[in-house]
Amino acid sequence: QGQLVESGGGLVQAGGSLRLSCTSSGTIFSIHSMGWYRQAPGKQRELVADITARGITNYADSVKGRFTISIDNPKNTAYLQMYSLKPEDTAVYYCNAKIGNYPLVNDYWGQGTQVTVSS
Repeated sequence: QGQLVESGGGLVQAGGSLRLSCTSSGTIFSIHSMGWYRQAPGKQRELVADITARGITNYADSVKGRFTISIDNPKNTAYLQMYSLKPEDTAVYYCNAKIGNYPLVNDYWGQGTQVTVSS
């Protein structure tokens, strides 16, 4: 059974930076893509950024130019580098991996990591 382990959340002042990591393990199937979603209190979970194993990226408009997603395929690890953080970036960030042979993929989720940006 695959699992995702996240790290790197925390408390930072506005304008600061953080890097989130997410490692996939426990599955023999290939990763199609990995990504990050976030959910703020009282709001729906939203896509922040995702990246395919081939390196094709997609970003929410609200983070373009500030966040960078990358993937290390041999390590089955994705990174989300966040710069110029704003209070509105405060949320629980969840790692997602789509594993399998596209389009027959299964979704896996991390446990979530809190990112808090103080003004």
